[in-house]
Amino acid sequence: MNNQKTFRHELKYYINYFEYESLRTKLKCILDNDKFSGSTGDYHIRSLYFDDLHNSALYEKQAGVLTRQKFRIRIYNYSDDVIKLEKKSRIGQFINKESARLTLQEYHMVRDQEYGFLRASKNSLFNEFYFHLTSNKLKPDVIVDYVREAYISKLSNIRITFDKNLRTGLSSTDLFDRAVPTIDVIERPVLVLEIKYDNFLPNHLRNILQLSSSQRFAISKFVICKKFTKFNNWEDN
Repeated sequence: MNNQKTFRHELKYYINYFEYESLRTKLKCILDNDKFSGSTGDYHIRSLYFDDLHNSALYEKQAGVLTRQKFRIRIYNYSDDVIKLEKKSRIGQFINKESARLTLQEYHMVRDQEYGFLRASKNSLFNEFYFHLTSNKLKPDVIVDYVREAYISKLSNIRITFDKNLRTGLSSTDLFDRAVPTIDVIERPVLVLEIKYDNFLPNHLRNILQLSSSQRFAISKFVICKKFTKFNNWEDN
């Protein structure tokens, strides 16, 4: 069995509302909507990120550590139909994402620090999560909310997303509480454009996007939201 991980390109940009409207109009003509898209063409994402007592995930990102990883639990449209445990690994601009489905009961067991099922599982991601929870003392850290509009293509596994209305739940870590007070963490009408692909980005898409490397940013929604619970001024950098 081939267990080699596939790392994908990931490019991120800040764009304004007018750029968004222009790009989405063009992309809608040549790409398909993501399977999660509702009648409005987008969907809500809520992620609960984990970090250790030393805020290692935050500081490694801020320090520009080349190789790093984060764990999160993600849901869509506040529903418990799909609950994903995800580990996102990064080497420079290349990313790999591993995921496994959690049941609602399993999610609550993680919240209640009942980790035995993770250790006993035959799922290697569950086993790895168990190791980090117990050895590295990972804990639920910050909620990240946003609305995503996504376009996809089977060619090179392309995925282009517009992430809007980025908000954080501050100190709350209750993933399924719709009443959690959240606040904006990025000035509107700025959006985050993400471009992911396996091997290449076709020229016709490059021409549509017309984005230069000088416009690219090392954007982390996790870090942006963490700034609202930060303890050190250098975390703003």
